[in-house]
Amino acid sequence: MSQDKPIPDAIDGTELHFAVIAAGYNGELVDALLRRVNRTLRNGNVPEANIVVVRVPGSGEIPYAAYMSAMSGDYDCVIGLGVVIAGDTPHHEVIAHSTAHALQDAALRAEVPIINGIVVTNDRAQAELRCKGALDRGCEFAQAALTMAFHRVTLGARLDEVDAEERSKRDGKDPFAQN
Repeated sequence: MSQDKPIPDAIDGTELHFAVIAAGYNGELVDALLRRVNRTLRNGNVPEANIVVVRVPGSGEIPYAAYMSAMSGDYDCVIGLGVVIAGDTPHHEVIAHSTAHALQDAALRAEVPIINGIVVTNDRAQAELRCKGALDRGCEFAQAALTMAFHRVTLGARLDEVDAEERSKRDGKDPFAQN
């Protein structure tokens, strides 16, 4: 796993809204991720009231709740948090692959960024290092969410302008004319 982290953008999150979908399975580790996500969002000036946490049973349920949250129109970005640790069967691989695909598909369909914060590891020690230790994936997920929420707002505003220009062209009106 790469530890060559990008330098986070300085984003003022005062006006941004986030949903955090947190799995109950491996709850101690997910709660550690959640604390770090909240701390980082709050350090980015996101008001506590603008962060809504939705609890689901396990990581497999995150994509559904993330998609529904994104489709609500209430959030600029959704973060899915879960921890999947390998066991005696390949079930963890099924969850890792299916949730990654589903989260990306949900983000594209909803046109709202969804951060895949599902940590998948070979053992508990790796999970603890990523959730509670120096690797601090929770902080990384929140920084990515701040950046992507900013892009959603700014790129969304530009797309609204393009739509207005296109509608005006179809209607034969100048989009910038004063009434």
